[in-house]
Amino acid sequence: MNETELLESTVSEYRYLFDRVEVNTNGTIDTDHLVSKLSKEHDWTQQGAHTIVSLANEYGAFMLRNALALAIVLGKEDGNLNF
Repeated sequence: MNETELLESTVSEYRYLFDRVEVNTNGTIDTDHLVSKLSKEHDWTQQGAHTIVSLANEYGAFMLRNALALAIVLGKEDGNLNF
């Protein structure tokens, strides 16, 4: 698979996961539940799952899309933190 296909596949997987995540009474996503689901169903460690949820919430798609493009160009599959 090329990088575009991998990204599309991952988005599809996470969309399905997102549809099954609990929503708090105030309408926000239960991030602890999301972290738990990522850890249990997508083979993330608790730390890794917490990190990607935090990155998504803190930086959003615009910044992360550009970081992804740069990481691909730099050949950084796992990055220096080795997640």
